[in-house]
Amino acid sequence: MARTRRKPRREIKRVPRTDATLPEHDRSACPADLLTRRQLRDKGLRPGGHDPVAVLRCKGCSYRPDQSCIHPTRAWLWREDLAEPKRVPTLAQEEALDRAMAAQQTCPECRRRYFFCLPLRTQGVCDPCDQGYEPTPGTYTAPPALLAA
Repeated sequence: MARTRRKPRREIKRVPRTDATLPEHDRSACPADLLTRRQLRDKGLRPGGHDPVAVLRCKGCSYRPDQSCIHPTRAWLWREDLAEPKRVPTLAQEEALDRAMAAQQTCPECRRRYFFCLPLRTQGVCDPCDQGYEPTPGTYTAPPALLAA
């Protein structure tokens, strides 16, 4: 019986904290005026073009206060007072997005628009047209009515 290979242990990088980097805050000790991008989005704000002012350390790095957090689970923090309101798309932009989604969701054979993207590159049509069955009525909208000329 063959032995299973062991993966080599990942080398741990220890980066000491310096004064040159951004200040780092643990999850329990973060100031109230610093927010992550997701928290800004929930309040209807965006960073507004300024760089992050601090780093929110990951949970594992709270045990190593003398080392910098270099893990991908860290988060950037922005100041709430410098954040700007989210931009609202115009009607023309929304129409363009709807046309793009309609091209991905409409079957070229039966002209039904589904509520999900179709496999048009691989199949070319929707699953009911490809396999010959009637689709569930809750998965699509009715095809547009054709006007008589």
